[in-house]
Amino acid sequence: MKEEIKTALIQLFEEWADDRVIETEILPQSGSYREYIRLIGEKRTVLGAFNADKKENAAFLSFSRFFAEKGLSVPEIYCENNEQDIYLLQDLGNTTLFDYILHLRVGEGFANDLVQIYKKIISQLIRFQLEGENGLDYSVCYPRDSFDKQSMIWDLHYFKYYFLKLAKIPFDEQLLENDFQKFSDYLLDAPRDYFLYRDFQSRNIMLVNGEPWFIDYQGGRRGALQYDLASLLYDAKADLPQDVRDELLAFYLKEIQKVQTVDPKAFTSFFQGYVLVRIMQAMGAYGFRGFYERKDHFLKSIPFALKNLETILGRMSIPVELPELVKALKAVISSDFLKSVGKEEKPKLHVEINSFSYRRGIPLDKTTNGGGFVFDCRAIHNPGRYQEYVEMTGKDQPVIDFFKERSEMDEFLGSVYSIVDMSVDKYISRNFANLQVNFGCTGGRHRSVFSAESLAKHLREKFDVNISLRHIEREIEGS
Repeated sequence: MKEEIKTALIQLFEEWADDRVIETEILPQSGSYREYIRLIGEKRTVLGAFNADKKENAAFLSFSRFFAEKGLSVPEIYCENNEQDIYLLQDLGNTTLFDYILHLRVGEGFANDLVQIYKKIISQLIRFQLEGENGLDYSVCYPRDSFDKQSMIWDLHYFKYYFLKLAKIPFDEQLLENDFQKFSDYLLDAPRDYFLYRDFQSRNIMLVNGEPWFIDYQGGRRGALQYDLASLLYDAKADLPQDVRDELLAFYLKEIQKVQTVDPKAFTSFFQGYVLVRIMQAMGAYGFRGFYERKDHFLKSIPFALKNLETILGRMSIPVELPELVKALKAVISSDFLKSVGKEEKPKLHVEINSFSYRRGIPLDKTTNGGGFVFDCRAIHNPGRYQEYVEMTGKDQPVIDFFKERSEMDEFLGSVYSIVDMSVDKYISRNFANLQVNFGCTGGRHRSVFSAESLAKHLREKFDVNISLRHIEREIEGS
């Protein structure tokens, strides 16, 4: 974020809140070009947003106020400066549904807590879809006020040019175009007088005290019910098991029947088609951001998208023949190049272990990971108080014997091992890169050195991890 934008947001906050900003935090950018900063004042915390696209801002601000009036869980808009393309909104924290999925997923299964959260989300989705039609100002929609034929063709061409072509998938241009026309005409037969959120996926759903809140609906427009449900259930990296998808689809049909007459068979047929067009739109985005803009993290979604594509092609039953499109999609699934994209050899967790002296302060975490431990060893009986051990370190055998025979070290390290093992195990399962563990004592010579050495040995024997071990005070003193 440019300094002048940050300054303008701070000024907007301080004038609106009658508060003083004491800290700021730039939030990482997602797939959009919007920029966010957390403004932490003495009395309250809000998010500041900048987006140079005035039309997108107008849609987001208008939709936010409308949905809030309907009692839907969207961030409150506090104030805005349209000339500078900035505004302030409610801070919903950092936990997205996607983050929560990573935390709660158990083995190859899917935690029941997550299923219940998805059911809450689906109930709210139905409210967006039906209540959004009653009084929403569709004139601010951007870029179009309906997910119509033009919008579908844009998405299909997005897939063709930024995914198929860049992935070198062969196809007949005219035959594929013919299928695009037939496919979009079929999808347009579904009732489309509902609010279509457009990007209803796990990274755009926040969890606040266990309840879902919703963001990034500025691309909303009129459309079919099936599209947003497809976006949610076939969100690539959320990787929902198929039986969970089927359960949630059945739940959606049951819930919407309470407020809207729906033919389940027709709905399901159109749903399969909308799943396919949504997957293709997402793959176009992965191609554009990954292949074209060279943003590697978008490529990591491709293996999940391939899995989704294979699943839906194996289940799809729609009353229209799409031979060239199906041929191209099967080539996508079987592409050796695409199977290798986004996959990389799983890196080993790097555990940095340090001993240090509290006289010089706690070591910095240079990875900016922010994860780890600092253990204070000063409660342990100190061999440094005895003359015969003063010139030794925690690596010398007499000191090692002292800790085994005359101190509480074994009990201390037993507790340390239990805590650190838990984090190492979780970090490995979640593909985290770094963990730092620090042991401090008064001189950084005996207790901290022995503890660091002992933990390094323990982890090498128990886990397949890379370990770096430093005795910082010893390095400074040249010993």
